[in-house]
Amino acid sequence: MLEFPTWKKVMLWGIALLGSLAALPSIFSLTNQPWPESLPNPTVNLGLDLAGGSHILLEAEREQVAAKRLEDMEEAVRNAMRRAEPRIRIGDVSTDNGRLSFLLDDAGDIDRARGEIEGLMAGTGPVREWDLQVVDGQRFVLTQTEAGLDNAVDAAMEGALRTVGIRIDELGTREPTVLRQGDTRIVVQVPGLQDPEQLKALLGKTAQLEFKLVLRGATAEEVERGFVPGGEVLPYADEEVYQGTGVVVQRLGGIDGETLTGAVQTVDQRTNEPVVSITFNPEGGKRFATMTTKYTGRQFAIILDGEVISAPTMIEPIRNGQSQISGSFTFETANELAIQLRSGALPVDLTVVEERTVGPDLGADSIRQGLLAMGVGTLLVMVLMMVTYGRFGIYSTVALVINVLMLLGIMAALGATLTLPGIAGFVLTIGAAVDANVLINERIREERKRGRRVVAAVENGYKEASRAIYDANVTNFIAGVLLFNFGSGPIKGFAVVLVVGLFTSVFTAVPLTRMWVAGWLRKARPSDLNI
Repeated sequence: MLEFPTWKKVMLWGIALLGSLAALPSIFSLTNQPWPESLPNPTVNLGLDLAGGSHILLEAEREQVAAKRLEDMEEAVRNAMRRAEPRIRIGDVSTDNGRLSFLLDDAGDIDRARGEIEGLMAGTGPVREWDLQVVDGQRFVLTQTEAGLDNAVDAAMEGALRTVGIRIDELGTREPTVLRQGDTRIVVQVPGLQDPEQLKALLGKTAQLEFKLVLRGATAEEVERGFVPGGEVLPYADEEVYQGTGVVVQRLGGIDGETLTGAVQTVDQRTNEPVVSITFNPEGGKRFATMTTKYTGRQFAIILDGEVISAPTMIEPIRNGQSQISGSFTFETANELAIQLRSGALPVDLTVVEERTVGPDLGADSIRQGLLAMGVGTLLVMVLMMVTYGRFGIYSTVALVINVLMLLGIMAALGATLTLPGIAGFVLTIGAAVDANVLINERIREERKRGRRVVAAVENGYKEASRAIYDANVTNFIAGVLLFNFGSGPIKGFAVVLVVGLFTSVFTAVPLTRMWVAGWLRKARPSDLNI
């Protein structure tokens, strides 16, 4: 009991001091005091309810996912029939009523056409994603299954979740919360962002970039009447600059933004206007070079989210896999577009269904009240421990202060986020932190009542009480891990404080106080204990 080697003392004091020092920048930050810039600055990030910020709830449309799958299947079917040897000719293609149907020109191609389509219907998962019917011997009808659509919606939402997270990180915000809610919703919380308009503008755009060939001589009226097979009318993004009802482009084919590897806001050397320079991967660069070579002198539409932002004429082939997007950009809007393109296109449109802003004044008030509650709770516990256990109570109160500092310092080092429930976790940790010391002190009392000597009573008290302490904290640790894994937002914040607080509480209550008590017993050699 009395033997504590030097290396062990250095280790225990070193851990306690390092953890406590790591808390200083956060304490300075919470009390609005300046911290020297030359020193390390690990601070606890404040959550939305403490720092203020923006909360946005985004929702995707299941019907849009179904429509996109239908369009992709139409393009895949056309390409498969075109690649077949010999080519399988189809006509009367329709996507009405959520089904894809087409008519074979030659009924003798039915078996070959079925073989081509079967490979497209399987998908990548274990469920069948499409149902196929052959009507009147020559008409194929493809219908999406509910299981296949469910898989597509889930994949689209996971992709949207990743893209939203990347876009928010590009803004430079700290500790944003991005998580799914239900099947088609995403919750976004960004602490410290008081104006949600920039966030809404950035997250609301799908950033679907496409390059398509403009059909010369075709008009919107001809497309509407069905006189232009494969034609599609797209509006101009800026109608004040580009006059007219829209541009007629090839509906299928072209190059999309999935082949992009980079996008950055630059300045056009000829006009000094902000533009977005883009770079394709080898596959996309090859396709882009092929298209610009084949259609040199033709007009191309650069399409973003279904709107034509510019329609330049390809004067010469572009073979280096690089191009630039020009339009009526400001430096800010060009940078936002570059962020969207770098993060990837959203696989589905997201609309804002709920938004709210938490002001910093409310967060500051929560911090003040939380610190007040923690201070009052700490003071009352200290007084109670010192009155009840004397010298041993003093050891417990010093350990309690170090425990709070270590808890704050470890959270700062981990980059954890402190929320209002996290402050509640701090207060709870303060109350629970002395439980271990209460168990130890009461056990020492019992050992003295049984007639054991001072050193033996203290040694047995720590030994026997430690078993119950470790058992109780293992149970709490399991509960904290479950809260963190299955909870979200504030629940996770509470769980982080709870789990970290378990380790700091056990460390300060058992080995640290035991070292102090052993040092006092070795020097004082008391004949009795006032505990």
